[in-house]
Amino acid sequence: MAIVIDGKAISRRIRAELKEEALRLKGERGVVPGLAVVLVGEDPASQVYVRHKENACAEAGFHSRTLRLPSTTAQQTLLNEIRRLNEDPQIHGILVQLPLPDHISVDAVTEAIDPRKDVDGFHPWNVGRLFSGHPWHKACTPAGIIELLDRSAIEIEGREAVIVGRSNIVGKPLALLLLARHATVTVCHTRTRNLAEVTLRADMLFAAAGKPEMIRAEMVRDGAVVIDVGINRLADGRLVGDVAFAECAEKASYITPVPGGVGVMTIAMLMKNTLQAAK
Repeated sequence: MAIVIDGKAISRRIRAELKEEALRLKGERGVVPGLAVVLVGEDPASQVYVRHKENACAEAGFHSRTLRLPSTTAQQTLLNEIRRLNEDPQIHGILVQLPLPDHISVDAVTEAIDPRKDVDGFHPWNVGRLFSGHPWHKACTPAGIIELLDRSAIEIEGREAVIVGRSNIVGKPLALLLLARHATVTVCHTRTRNLAEVTLRADMLFAAAGKPEMIRAEMVRDGAVVIDVGINRLADGRLVGDVAFAECAEKASYITPVPGGVGVMTIAMLMKNTLQAAK
C-alpha cells in the first residue's frame, strides 16, 4: 500500500518558513513582500482561489492587493493596470487570474507583466530561462511537485519519469524541471499510442491531463511514485484527480491525494516566488 504524500502538511511547513523569511526581510531591509492579484470577471472558482491567496498573504505577513475588474473590461484597460503595477515599488509579484474573458489575449497580458514580477512563471523570459537551465521564477504547480518529492526524500536523478499531459502550465515546465534534475523524461498526450505501455515504464508517473480518474491500476508499475495533478468535480459533487486513487494506491510506493496533494502546493510556491522577487 502506498505512502500518501501529505501536501497540506508540507505546504504548512513551507508557508511557516516563508513567514520567518518575510519577517527577517522586513527587519533587515524594511521590505514587505507585495503580491497583486488581478481578477477579471466573476468566475466562481477564480473567486475562491483569489481568497485563498489573500489568506495566504495575510498569514505570511505579505502585503496583498486584489484588483477586481468587470468581465467587460477592455484589453487595453487591463494592460494599463498591469503597467501601473509594474511601476509600483510596493508590488513585487503580479498574478492575473485565469481564465480571462474571450476578448482578452492571454499572451498579450502575460507579456505585459514585468518578468521580475511574473510570479506565475509564464512570461516568455521566465520560460526561456527555465529552458536554458537557469530559471528565475518557476511555474508554481511544477515547482510545487518538485518540492513534494524533495521533502518526501524521493530520489529524482536517474529515474524514468512519465508525464501525461503537455500543457504550458504543468506538463512542459515539469518536464524541464525533471530534466534539470537528471530524470529521463517522456511526455504523453492525446496522440500517444498505447498509453498504458508507456506509463508502465515509469518509476515516477505524473498525471496532468484533466480527465477524471483516467490513470487506472493496470497503467501503474509496481512501486511507482504516482503524482496526481488533476482536479475534477464529478456530477455528484465529489472532487477527484486524474488518478483512480484507491486502486492505484495498492500498487504505488508513494501517491498524492486529491484534494490535499499537489493543489495546495501551488499557492505556497506563488508565495515563494513573491518573496524571491522582493529580495
